[in-house]
Amino acid sequence: MDANLNTIQLGDCVQAMNALPEGSVDLAFADPPFNIGYEYDVYDDKLEKQQYLDWSEQWITAVSRVLKPDGTFWLAIGDEYAAELKILSQEIGFTCRSWVIWYYTFGVNCSHKFTRSHAHLFHFVKDPENFTFRADDLDNRVPSARELVYNDKRANAKGRLPDDTWLIRPADAIGEMTTDDDMATASDDDRTFTLRPQDLPNAFTSEEDTWYFPRVAGTFKERAGFHGCQMPEQLLGRIIRTCSEPEDLVLDPFSGSATTLAVAKKLNRRHIGIDLSSDYVEYGRKRLASVRVGDRLDGSPEPTKSAPRTTPKSSKKKRSFSIDKIKLDRHLVKQQSELTKLGIIEAFKKTHDGFSADRVVADPELNQNFLGICERLGLAGDPYTWNRLLFALRKQGKLKSIPTTRHTSFTWNEFDQYMFASEIAWQRLVAAKDASSLDDILCDPVLASRFDESASRLAPGHSQLMYRWAALKLRKEATDARGRASSLSAPSRFKAMAPLEALDIGELPDGPGLYLLSESPTRKLYAGETKNLRNQLTLDQQQCKEWLNLSEKVFVQYLPMDHTGAGMLAWQCCLVKKHKPRLNYSKLRSA
Repeated sequence: MDANLNTIQLGDCVQAMNALPEGSVDLAFADPPFNIGYEYDVYDDKLEKQQYLDWSEQWITAVSRVLKPDGTFWLAIGDEYAAELKILSQEIGFTCRSWVIWYYTFGVNCSHKFTRSHAHLFHFVKDPENFTFRADDLDNRVPSARELVYNDKRANAKGRLPDDTWLIRPADAIGEMTTDDDMATASDDDRTFTLRPQDLPNAFTSEEDTWYFPRVAGTFKERAGFHGCQMPEQLLGRIIRTCSEPEDLVLDPFSGSATTLAVAKKLNRRHIGIDLSSDYVEYGRKRLASVRVGDRLDGSPEPTKSAPRTTPKSSKKKRSFSIDKIKLDRHLVKQQSELTKLGIIEAFKKTHDGFSADRVVADPELNQNFLGICERLGLAGDPYTWNRLLFALRKQGKLKSIPTTRHTSFTWNEFDQYMFASEIAWQRLVAAKDASSLDDILCDPVLASRFDESASRLAPGHSQLMYRWAALKLRKEATDARGRASSLSAPSRFKAMAPLEALDIGELPDGPGLYLLSESPTRKLYAGETKNLRNQLTLDQQQCKEWLNLSEKVFVQYLPMDHTGAGMLAWQCCLVKKHKPRLNYSKLRSA
């Protein structure tokens, strides 16, 4: 099923759903054709009644098969077949938890009847004793950071017919629907009728089974532009947040404008869409590619609080509302950040293979897998951002629940062959201001590749992971090495300086020692220690060329001595502190 995840399939929804594994979906949302003659590009929306009901039975049965035992099914449907499809769904085995009325402004104008301004939303579950309902996590009870201002110049100057959902309050009623203070903003002189729900803010609360979300009209920025029956993102957001968990699988068998899938992606849910129309599939996939996990949902979470009222409120209340919007904006930014972090953790879980976060970033193969999952999840950012976030989560202790069962082990004998090359490659990138730290280098695939190439020219024949892990090891050990070096004094008994290209290899000791590479008697390039001076300073033509690329002239000095008794890197710290070579890690000399 992985090939079908997080995308939209082209084809018949019944066949496509029957091809999915049984019991694999957590939440299904369906907004099927209403059978009212709407002009789709490849579907006939005017079937005979029994033909429509037979077809509905087929796709609802397919939804039931693909849902998990604790799965949830939401059905959006118009007046014409609401009762029939509710009964049909119950006969198939679903239990109806709620019959929600979605009330919207910009209703569809009708002739010789009141304007249609609502649809039915049925909340079904397979098991009435075991299902997801995250009431405590709802985010639709606070003011939005966006205002929906209905300022359409195309509006008919003669007005429109009233919606077919009316709010009528008897003039002498007390305590019904709203308070007298709120009724003061109603439209008529007797305060008995209002057309716009934002004029009665307490009449629509998020816990009720009548929901107010404006329909996605043609002038709204939210409009995808290619589908006439587009659902508001906030409506889908309420359903997906409430009835599924992060990383759950959300299915929409009538994908259309891909709103369900876009919202699912923003809320860090996996998703599958199906549609008959190749045009809708193409547009829907483009829409999915344009959003990221953690993006805010379009529209207002609580439209009655964000839409302007008919009668202006006092300036004091306006200022309070502005403060509320600022608070909400901060809350939404924080929420988006948390969703992205959850995606990073999930990608790490799927790809770490028992290793640490450091290994996942430093290992090219593991990192490629990790970044691929981040991309498929649609996380906001880029590879550098995702790697940095993984490092940050590790430092914050957010990965402690994910066990590290495998360890990366290289010996000092191995590091001795190439750690100097890793150190120099690292410092060259920092000196060139291409990076400010080792994390910058490792987190950026482009910089990491340049680092590998630079190190391999000085010490060829080792893997990318080896070069990168040596740099991490050096950084980790630097503090302890400085401490050990504090009681040591840098030796001065080095052999006389000799040009690199004139070095007599036969005279080099076959054992441990210290060495210095210089540009001149007073300017040092690099100070190092090694377990074998002959191996370390025997350079081939390409290595000599690389050293001479670092400086026009390179001179070598060495001192045979067993430096291991002080601990690795301790004597190197002494040399770095005394001579301040420009290609050594700066923290080695900050004792």
